[in-house]
Amino acid sequence: MTSELLERTAVRSTTAVFTGIGVAAPNGLGTRAWWEATVAGESGIRPVSRFDASRYPATLAGEVPGFDAETHIPSRLLPQTDHMTRLALTAAKEAVEDSGADPAGMPPYSAGAVTAASAGGFEFGQRELQALWSKGGQYVSAYQSYAWFYAVNTGQISIRHGLRGPSGVLVTEQAGGLDAVAQARRQLRKGSKLIVTGGVDGAVCPWGWTAQLSSGRMSPATDPARAFLPFDREASGHVVGEGGAILVLEDAESARERGARVYGRLAGYAATFDPAPGRGGEPGLRRAAELALAEAGASAADVDVVFADASGVPELDRQEETALTALFGPRGVPVTAPKTMTGRLSAGGAPLDLAAALLSLRDAVIPPTVNVTSPVAADTLDLVTEARRGPLRTALVLARGAGGFNAAAVVAADS
Repeated sequence: MTSELLERTAVRSTTAVFTGIGVAAPNGLGTRAWWEATVAGESGIRPVSRFDASRYPATLAGEVPGFDAETHIPSRLLPQTDHMTRLALTAAKEAVEDSGADPAGMPPYSAGAVTAASAGGFEFGQRELQALWSKGGQYVSAYQSYAWFYAVNTGQISIRHGLRGPSGVLVTEQAGGLDAVAQARRQLRKGSKLIVTGGVDGAVCPWGWTAQLSSGRMSPATDPARAFLPFDREASGHVVGEGGAILVLEDAESARERGARVYGRLAGYAATFDPAPGRGGEPGLRRAAELALAEAGASAADVDVVFADASGVPELDRQEETALTALFGPRGVPVTAPKTMTGRLSAGGAPLDLAAALLSLRDAVIPPTVNVTSPVAADTLDLVTEARRGPLRTALVLARGAGGFNAAAVVAADS
């Protein structure tokens, strides 16, 4: 038997299941608070409070409420970490505790961490660069060498929880969270037993704000209820947020051996790229969804709900609506975008949607897309604007990252 065939055999024999969820989101710190607010349709989008944004074209953000770093983070880590990393460490601790696992007590190198990020610790970096420019190099923290880095969350989570196995970071913007979870599954297929994965992101500071404004896709609206309106006739862009979700992904056999509670399994995943600018052709989102469903052994008819990427940019929303209609038919599947309550969280957005999908399967409820009152595609898109209850077995999560990245993941209830 060739090595390639052996690898394929190993892939087929591995099932990856989610056993832990940790959340830091603009409409709730902690999984329970966030999920209750999400099902109730409570938004966390408000005027920026972390700096004075009044002189900028966009003034709204999704900021994690009630976060006291000194309560959640060991004092020795406070001078080493950016706000984003502190949120990630808090979510990771909740996820690991929720899973009931003891990674530090597992066999050496059997547990690792793979997260997603888009930029790293922008706020930390801005502060240290200001010190460099205004005072000199001797006033720059030595921790700047890694606190700004997009792999910092993976590193700090690994150290805190004794994760000595495979590690990594994925950088594909909003698609990154799904890509990180898929990479975590690859590590399980190679023999790891548990991977802490997902993503928490955020750059709500002047430096990060300027970078995000350069996309031209941020909404200029000043009313939080009218700023982020995907699939709506009044859509004018998106709102930026901070936070995300950290998940524990385990080999199913190992999880059951220790009696772990399972939220669901990662049944399928795929990633594609859009055609290069100016070359024409169909965007890659539909193909990503089709490939993910094929890997899951599922058809479009098996999907009970789609968690949409929901850009809020009219052109991109039309592309997603076209992809969904081609795959499911007009109004063929309920579609929701709970990120309307948080803003787009860059690498943290898709993991938060995965967490929502898993809890939707558990609780038999589809959370709403809030504030969308005049859907532009009402004849073709069954957009869920109020919480909808009913049995659910399979969810499709979609994500697109700036630069043409597409990712799709299928999560299914544990059978």
